[in-house]
Amino acid sequence: MPDKIPDDSVGLVTPQTIQVTEPLSLISGQQLDSYTVIYETYGELNANRDNAVLICHALSGDHHAAGYHSMEDRKPGWWDSCIGPGKPIDTNKFFVVCVNNLGGCGGTTGPTSPMPGTDTLYGPDFPLVTVKDWVASQAQVSSLLGIEQWLAVIGGSLGGMQALQWAIDFPEKLKHAIVIASAPRLSAQNIAFNEVARQAILSDPEFHEGRYYEHDTIPSRGLRLARMLGHITYLSDEAMHKKFGRELRSGQLKYSFDVEFQVESYLRYQGESFIGRFDANTYLLMTKALDYFDPAGDYEGHLDKALQRALCKFFVVSFSSDWRFAPERSEEIVHALVKARRPVDYVAVDAHQGHDAFLLNIPYYIQAFHAYMDKVAGDIA
Repeated sequence: MPDKIPDDSVGLVTPQTIQVTEPLSLISGQQLDSYTVIYETYGELNANRDNAVLICHALSGDHHAAGYHSMEDRKPGWWDSCIGPGKPIDTNKFFVVCVNNLGGCGGTTGPTSPMPGTDTLYGPDFPLVTVKDWVASQAQVSSLLGIEQWLAVIGGSLGGMQALQWAIDFPEKLKHAIVIASAPRLSAQNIAFNEVARQAILSDPEFHEGRYYEHDTIPSRGLRLARMLGHITYLSDEAMHKKFGRELRSGQLKYSFDVEFQVESYLRYQGESFIGRFDANTYLLMTKALDYFDPAGDYEGHLDKALQRALCKFFVVSFSSDWRFAPERSEEIVHALVKARRPVDYVAVDAHQGHDAFLLNIPYYIQAFHAYMDKVAGDIA
């Protein structure tokens, strides 16, 4: 934590919870009769209630998108680079809401939550959820918060998929959809990466078919490997070269299988830190939600037909070195929107940081994001 909270920070924030008692029918055929959602808000809702912006998080994200939980925090929320006074998502203008998705492990009902009326945790019995389910649950939360229409729904990566689904499923409930570093569906290669990550967890001896809570253990080895694999895909080759090159940790080769290169040390650190903050069953659920996402599937494989339902304006952003969700995937969305005759602005950012670029303070990206959000602010009454 800095000695002084930066002037462009939302400052100290406190998570809030809301109980949803309206049943939620899931795409899988199962139903949640009720559930709890944890969320954070930044800025103030205006008198007309028309300046609300929804932030949708990516796979390993959560509700803590900006600011600090305490003066002892070492780092702010995961999208602090873009949310705060004077930043693209300007909290002097917008009322910002970020929720932790169903199946998460940050306080929203998921595998680590007790099943209704019991002390037994859901574990592997928590139903599989999809992006459509998340959007439906977010719509229920919106109603409880008294927000009839979002000024914008914004997300990067898996969050961008949610923004796209919002425009299709609830066209009258948002004015802008902002889709960053995302895709209309996963490629076979991406599904393959997710499957390898899941197998690392499923094959861990401590997984116990997802009932590791009952054995007072966690599948740390599998979760560590899943995170290490995922993290490699979030960075570009150039980003890794700039950050690590072939630097040795001790300055000389040891001719052993211990950590020798700096990049090895970095990946092991990322894997270890992930174990303490993320649940393995949640990781399995989130990657499956990624795999299942395909809004064109409900429209005979035609994305443009799906997007003909949309009434909002779109802003799509891609990054040149993002090989997980390459610019071509964003362009698929743009082409479908043009074919559907829907308004869209598209920015292709030249950046070496890979998929994680959407989280970073890259000047051209921030400027373009800022410019579009100024247009969004113009729609506030």
